[in-house]
Amino acid sequence: MCIPPPNVTGSLHIGHALTVAIQDALVRWHRMRGDQVLWVPGTDHAGIATQAVVEKQMWKERGVRRHELSREDFLREVWQWKEAKGGEICEQLRALGASLDWDRECFTMDAGSSVAVTEAFVRLYEAGLLYRNHQLVNWSCALRSAISDIEVESRPLSGRTELLLPGCPTPVSFGFLLSVAFPVDGEPDAEVVVGTTRPETLPGDVAVAVHPEDSRYTHLHGHWLRHPLTGQLLPLITDSAVQPHVGTGAVKVTPAHSPADAEMGARHGLSPLSVIAEDGTMTSLCGDWLQVVPDSVLPHPLGAPSSSPSPSHFLVSLEASHFHHCHFPQGLHRFVAREKIMSALRERGLFRGLREHPMVLRLCSRSGDVVEYLLKSQWFVRCREMGDRAAKEARKSFLSFKTTSEATCPIREAHVQEGKPCLKPLFPPGCGVGGPGAEPLLPPEELAALVFPHWGLVYLPAIVVGPSDSSLPGHGGACKDPDVLDTWFSSALFPFSALGWPQKTPDLARFYPLSLLETGNDLLLFWVGRMIMLGTQLTGQLPFSKVLLHSMVRDRQGRKMSKSLGNVLDPRDIISGVELQELQAKLRDGSLDPSELAIAAAAQKKDFPHGIPECGTDALRFTLCSHGVLGGDLHLSVSEVLSCRHFCNKIWNALRFILKVLGEKFVPQPAEELSPSCPVDAWILSRLALAAWECERGFLTRELSLVTHALHHFWLHSLCDVYLEAVKPVLSRSPRSSGPSQVLFSCADLGLRLLAPLMPFLAEELWQRLPQRPGCTAAPSITIAPYPSAHSLEHWRQPELEQRFSRVQEAAQTLRALRATYQLTTARPRVLLQSPEPGEQGLFQSFLEPLGTLGHCGAVGFLPPGTAAPTGWAQAALSGTLQVYMELQGLVDPQTHLPLLAARRHKLQKQLDSLLAQAPLEGVAETQMQQRLSSLQLELSKLDRAASHLRQLMEESPDPGELKP
Repeated sequence: MCIPPPNVTGSLHIGHALTVAIQDALVRWHRMRGDQVLWVPGTDHAGIATQAVVEKQMWKERGVRRHELSREDFLREVWQWKEAKGGEICEQLRALGASLDWDRECFTMDAGSSVAVTEAFVRLYEAGLLYRNHQLVNWSCALRSAISDIEVESRPLSGRTELLLPGCPTPVSFGFLLSVAFPVDGEPDAEVVVGTTRPETLPGDVAVAVHPEDSRYTHLHGHWLRHPLTGQLLPLITDSAVQPHVGTGAVKVTPAHSPADAEMGARHGLSPLSVIAEDGTMTSLCGDWLQVVPDSVLPHPLGAPSSSPSPSHFLVSLEASHFHHCHFPQGLHRFVAREKIMSALRERGLFRGLREHPMVLRLCSRSGDVVEYLLKSQWFVRCREMGDRAAKEARKSFLSFKTTSEATCPIREAHVQEGKPCLKPLFPPGCGVGGPGAEPLLPPEELAALVFPHWGLVYLPAIVVGPSDSSLPGHGGACKDPDVLDTWFSSALFPFSALGWPQKTPDLARFYPLSLLETGNDLLLFWVGRMIMLGTQLTGQLPFSKVLLHSMVRDRQGRKMSKSLGNVLDPRDIISGVELQELQAKLRDGSLDPSELAIAAAAQKKDFPHGIPECGTDALRFTLCSHGVLGGDLHLSVSEVLSCRHFCNKIWNALRFILKVLGEKFVPQPAEELSPSCPVDAWILSRLALAAWECERGFLTRELSLVTHALHHFWLHSLCDVYLEAVKPVLSRSPRSSGPSQVLFSCADLGLRLLAPLMPFLAEELWQRLPQRPGCTAAPSITIAPYPSAHSLEHWRQPELEQRFSRVQEAAQTLRALRATYQLTTARPRVLLQSPEPGEQGLFQSFLEPLGTLGHCGAVGFLPPGTAAPTGWAQAALSGTLQVYMELQGLVDPQTHLPLLAARRHKLQKQLDSLLAQAPLEGVAETQMQQRLSSLQLELSKLDRAASHLRQLMEESPDPGELKP
């Protein structure tokens, strides 16, 4: 198994802790079963995320931008960052108790990974699965880098909205629709009005399109229009993709900055014009009037016709050279140019209105800038063949994915231009998995199979491509290609590159394919799908035989973990505890802007007013594993972890008690020779065997919540709450029977071994204190001690005895409830049981002493069937046939207790009346209210009966000697 390599951009959070807790529990369980286990650690270079973080740090500490450094110098900064952050991640993993094979630690930019990436690239190229093309990409002008779809946030705007964007000193307006007229050439009074939300792209328009069946424009088919800014002739084209019922039914076509327009332009043979540069300024193709030059030099754009932008600026052929170097620093910022364009339209009389318009704005999640579509040179992967092959292998195995008839494959490229790393992703149609009748591996829009070049920090010295992009190593005339590969690409190779691929290493032969991949369900498409496709293509095998996905961790309010919300926690802060001041100091050291910092700090102060208490590693791990792996999102609260810490304390105190009982001269018997001497001993051993069976089932099915539930129930509710209390009278006798001591040792020894995969630190510490069995070579550590198997303890199972004893526990709870009702704090009242069923009396006969002990009562006896109920004794029905009577005479002062009962009843009645007065609820809330109502009504009924009994005591004074057990 391999750990999903965490990003080296920062420290681990609770989501990573969940992954570690689950994987480490499985790994430790397999080791204790005697299996050969390999768990490979690693970190991911994190691509553009690291680039952004390192650049921000350089600017904060030294006032240096990435563009001011050479590629080599910037890479050196990244490596220094990796050494610092990578070391912190390893410290966190060790704090979480991760028992990784540290001598096999990997990094997705180390020498071994680079060799694997290069080999994979060459093999895909030689197989004809890799090729080069020019396509649109998501571009962040603030980062001067392309970004993937998962790094694009779609923000819906209901209307006009002002946003402060990187590089813009004043807010920029969005959520409006500008209507602009395109005059019809040769018809002075005719025009076609189109709407746009992005006026800055108007210089890149190459046509206007209408639906071929739209009767409003039928008479204009074949006509030419005048560009409203340049006067250039643009064709009016007809295309069925136009929606005639939207707006005016006419749309402008800007192929260089819109995927839909690019497809339409390709259908009609239109040449795209790139009018926005990599840095977000307007290119020289827009004309001098949109460039930053002194006004005295440039003619005014709205002056005489001779000073207008020349149409020649827009007559550009679609050759690759025009799109490689279209960055001209003197261009106006695109949002400054927007205002100038709108002013020009007003001056020319072609402005037709501005109104609010709902829209979805695409923002870069890393910079907050508006994402542009730009034309860039790309590497593509033909995914259909790989997808079909992977789907075929998956069908032969257990894997199954959604079925679809079409698919797209996101591809990215990055190159270094002028020493500046940049990223170029692509999501082109027609390059996907599946087809009519085929079963592709993943859904089309989310396939994300192979995202190649991603950013400029991954250096692949062995990859060379000739000038015609057709040469490879060993071919004449080859030269080094500055393009690089995406971080997802190296991560997709991780299951086999971490084992030494492409070399035929012993690790690769022995451990590949992996037995299990465990990761978050949010990585199914981004990472798991890529590994399946590349693993199948490059190794001929699925990279793993099973996939286990866990849920996303959210806070107790159901919110996603986010730095801006102040709810992203370092696991070490929960393990060791942290003051509020230190938490907020970490926020200030982060990457939040002042407004975000204020919000996050306020949220932290509200959620953790006194900081976070120390909870410990074992409590955190156990809590994380207690949630169902395949359930909904995991809502985690620190209070839940703190409650588990109390559970750990309970186990610690239980072992202190057991070790005190055993003493220094105790000699353990072999577990197979242990024979219980009394029914309660037999019961706890049966519960221990059941816990072992449930733990084994939970680990085999990888439902760790079953394991945590079984262990929590055994240690807390069976051993601590019941057995330890029940045997205390037996242990206090002299001479003491050896039976309970042997049972206590077995419960401690086997119980700690059952617990060890989830609570390794606590289990190791306590297990080392237990006495050793004579003649046996004890394991040096609990981590390699045998895990208790259900089969080996099967002879202790007595389900019928457990069922009988559950009735005894019900009776004990009833007795404790009676004691609480009558507020018997120190008294130990006598108890009588009465039942007409002889078998029921026999059921309790062998448990009378434990019943009295657990019920905090005195002697327990039987009232013969048919005998009248004792006068003045409290009565409760345990079932339809069994009655419980508790002595009150002489133990309760009715005159003192009746007012107290009345006050309690008045308080509960007010709560009941308040609930009844509430408006009707629905769903879960209604169910919860009904449960609360039933609980209050039951408690009121008990108080009424108690008051009745106390009044009886005031009226009668029966002879206490007439009823003896």
